[in-house]
Amino acid sequence: MGTRLKVLQVFKALHRTRLSVFKNDDVALSAARLKINEEFRKNKNETSEENIKKMIKMGSDVEIVLRETVLQMEHVGEKTLLLRPRESLLLENVPYCDQPRKKS
Repeated sequence: MGTRLKVLQVFKALHRTRLSVFKNDDVALSAARLKINEEFRKNKNETSEENIKKMIKMGSDVEIVLRETVLQMEHVGEKTLLLRPRESLLLENVPYCDQPRKKS
């Protein structure tokens, strides 16, 4: 796969993730869009294959961090926050067990 195609895939993945992570938060959506575009624009003239691969890896890692760790919260009172987790972040409630699970 060509390097240009990989860069575009990471760019699109970051924007798709931004849309789901910051859903209904216009300020955060706009700030994330500007930051993503700024970083890609800043490095658009890079010619070193090695540096481009490093930046592709970093972009992919950032997308994973956004998708897997960022939570939306909203102020609903002076000292109260409302957590708005995405469906993908919700885990099955599994009780703690001292014995490791057996692989089947």
